[in-house]
Amino acid sequence: MFGSQFSTIAIQAIAITTIVATNTQLGLLAFFNTIPFLTLGLLVGVWTDRHRRRRIMIFADFGRAATLLSIPLAFFALGLGGLTMNLLYAVTLVAGILTVFFEIAYQAYIPSLVQKSQLVDANTKLETSRSIAQVAGPSAAGFALGLVTAPLVILGDVLGYLSSSLSLLSLRKPEPMMAAGVPKSTWHDIRQGLSIVFGDKRLRAIAGTTAISNLFSSAFGAITLKYLNVNLTMPFALIGLAGGLGSLGGVLGALTAGRYIKVLGVGRAIVLGAVVGSLPPIALYFASPGDAFAVAVTVGFFTSLGVLWYNIPQVSYRQALVPRDLQGRMNATMRTIVWGTLPLGGLMGGVVGDIVGTRSTMGLMAALGSIAFLSVLLSPVRSVREMPKD
Repeated sequence: MFGSQFSTIAIQAIAITTIVATNTQLGLLAFFNTIPFLTLGLLVGVWTDRHRRRRIMIFADFGRAATLLSIPLAFFALGLGGLTMNLLYAVTLVAGILTVFFEIAYQAYIPSLVQKSQLVDANTKLETSRSIAQVAGPSAAGFALGLVTAPLVILGDVLGYLSSSLSLLSLRKPEPMMAAGVPKSTWHDIRQGLSIVFGDKRLRAIAGTTAISNLFSSAFGAITLKYLNVNLTMPFALIGLAGGLGSLGGVLGALTAGRYIKVLGVGRAIVLGAVVGSLPPIALYFASPGDAFAVAVTVGFFTSLGVLWYNIPQVSYRQALVPRDLQGRMNATMRTIVWGTLPLGGLMGGVVGDIVGTRSTMGLMAALGSIAFLSVLLSPVRSVREMPKD
């Protein structure tokens, strides 16, 4: 996760400063990075339930490292002339495909390692690790952009994926496979995953909140770096530092999630987390160059706090609710719904940004995303008190 912060900033920095990309091109970049979840998610879920999830994750890590390496190689071979939007589109698309395999296998793999009663603790530890990486990563990436060119900064992510794969190779706990029997058709397994999510009002509501939030946060996020750098005149080093300091909210959210869930109950924790995570981004619309850094840090802090207070209970609840052998299909269906809105949002943010302007688009998308919590608030989710037992 630490390495992933490097390519996130560096690829957009190449597009904004070297290629001078339009908002629409930045939107397309976000579109190509996330469209695989919409088009491949359900099939990958079936694949994940039929194969060993750890192997899928290792393959995805090696593949993403090799894919990202093509950007610095193009720079070394051809100089700045080798850095084109077509190359960035291709790299983000291939990396996005591999991320589909990793992310679906990742959440399906966790229940194979721990008992249901340990899921909140396990997800808390993982999210704490992620949050700490998001504190140090953006700051380090922004600093690195001031020392070397953006293509070389991407090497940080290459090393991150290689480290991840080596860590996964060290795991030795046997992974249970699906029960033997007559293989079902792919379409049968896809339908089963769809019925799990759409047949349960609670899962349907969680999918609704996350999908709405992702749609507008993707539109918002596609042009945020450009907005901060161009409209609010923040250098990339300062943007990275603001991102890192803002991510301290995620660390606080991860460290307090267990107690937070016990005090409020699972359902109320999910609802409050959605509220806290969805409201702050609109403050960036009112920021000026003079207070941009302080506003960016504050927005990042409360947004990441709310996201962790939302994600840890809802992911743990989903994992505890669904049988282990259906985890891949359930997660794939959820990911297809909630991440399937990301490419649409990214493209929407870019196109609308070129039509009405970057600042107006930031305000509009943040305002629309602020209502995402209504899906869980107006559902049976708010009445859930405890995690399902073994």
